[in-house]
Amino acid sequence: MYAIVKTGGKQYKVEEGNNITTEKINHVEIGDEIVFDKVLLVANGDKIIIGNPIVKDATVIAKMIAQKRAHKVLVFKKKPKKGYKKLQGHRQYVTELKIIKINIS
Repeated sequence: MYAIVKTGGKQYKVEEGNNITTEKINHVEIGDEIVFDKVLLVANGDKIIIGNPIVKDATVIAKMIAQKRAHKVLVFKKKPKKGYKKLQGHRQYVTELKIIKINIS
């Protein structure tokens, strides 16, 4: 059984027991449960339910494991023949979640 969930402007394929890394979710402590109600698709064996745009009465429950920062992304800008070079780094804040249950009512 798996589901497609929308959070943080992105879509994630989740299964029970899997860990996912999403954009930072504010106002949540480590160990808290998060309920995602924007479920776009639910598949259970041969039975597939596609939402229009979301599946009604379907939720995904996840538990927060950690708030951390992703790997560094380097941004390098250069203008040839002008002597302009700029190197900049960026680390995005992310939330790591463990999927506990996929509910279909």
